[in-house]
Amino acid sequence: MKIKSVTARWLHVPIPYEKQHVSDFGRVASFDSVLVRIETECGLIGWGEAKEEVGSEGNSHGLVAIINQKFGPGLVGEDPRDINRLWELMYNGCRGHYALAHGHVFPIMGRRGVSIAALSGIDMALWDLLGKHLDAPVWRLLGGRKAERMAAYASGGWADAEHIGEQLLGYVARGGFKAVKMRVGVIDGDPVNSARRVIAARQALGPDIGLACDAHGTYTVAEAKRFCRLVEDCNLLWFEEPVTADDKRGVAEVRAATAIPIAAGESEFNRFDFRDLAELRAADVFQPDLAICGGISEAMRIGAIAAAWNIKLAPHLWTGALAFAAGMHVAAASPAGWLLEYSVGANPLLQELAEEQFSVQDGLVDIPDRPGLGITIRQDFVERYAIA
Repeated sequence: MKIKSVTARWLHVPIPYEKQHVSDFGRVASFDSVLVRIETECGLIGWGEAKEEVGSEGNSHGLVAIINQKFGPGLVGEDPRDINRLWELMYNGCRGHYALAHGHVFPIMGRRGVSIAALSGIDMALWDLLGKHLDAPVWRLLGGRKAERMAAYASGGWADAEHIGEQLLGYVARGGFKAVKMRVGVIDGDPVNSARRVIAARQALGPDIGLACDAHGTYTVAEAKRFCRLVEDCNLLWFEEPVTADDKRGVAEVRAATAIPIAAGESEFNRFDFRDLAELRAADVFQPDLAICGGISEAMRIGAIAAAWNIKLAPHLWTGALAFAAGMHVAAASPAGWLLEYSVGANPLLQELAEEQFSVQDGLVDIPDRPGLGITIRQDFVERYAIA
């Protein structure tokens, strides 16, 4: 088993105007991600997904270049089954031999951001390869799944106060979801306007459907505190990214000021970021995105931190099919795994990239037992939307 090639392609998929939504990221006119393909000399192929931005602002040329011109060539000839070793070599660069010999990291300068996103896609593809090689699902390789099905929540919620209830109830009807998430924050202007939408949502949903809110990190600490006070009677499942991820102490300050659980982590890049969140007691829910946080390997380490601090793990799955599957496998295998995000917005990379579909029934998603990530890539879709 030797790696023959590592290649990455940027997939840019336009979304029809009538299906686009508008948030603080602007009008989302496309869905973008980087598809990673690793082929071995014996013809086995593993697939992964990496990304660096959300909305329609992603320009993935730089991410593709790091994979194709930096990390990829260095992996040719290596055994793809040595996932931990290859992770350390990519993370530590020219000092990788020190990391392997001394048992601690000697990271390259780009230990955050696009370098880790590139590493994430490669790591994901390596796990997919290993599962296919052993004819076992990734969750089996991670120690086994806790259950055959996991609860999911419907993620969307952009409508105004007059229509938010109807929109969220529509999600509940689609898959029998027992929980939903809506967007709040700067796009509403004053926090009182966000609160008005949340109160309307809770009134429409009733007391038995879980309701989470996501501010995309757009509030100041003071605004986030005020929002929490305004919705303290709405029994929120969590309040996500109340302030920018650059201000971890600010997140901790918001959490200390409210009884509403705080969720964070989709903008964090590795276990050290999540360690800081845990030590600051800034979050009740960790939300690593496996396409940027270091892949499956690092997500399991993040899950271990969550378990040690009694923090729940609910991966950020506003992604394509590969990263969704990877997050699902990790959540199913991690002791802290709790809830799956299920995008109900227009997302062709989740809904059309793979031959398989992730269906929801009674609010539950099946954890498949297909080898690897359990994904069959539709090559016609790739060729249609790949940026050369």
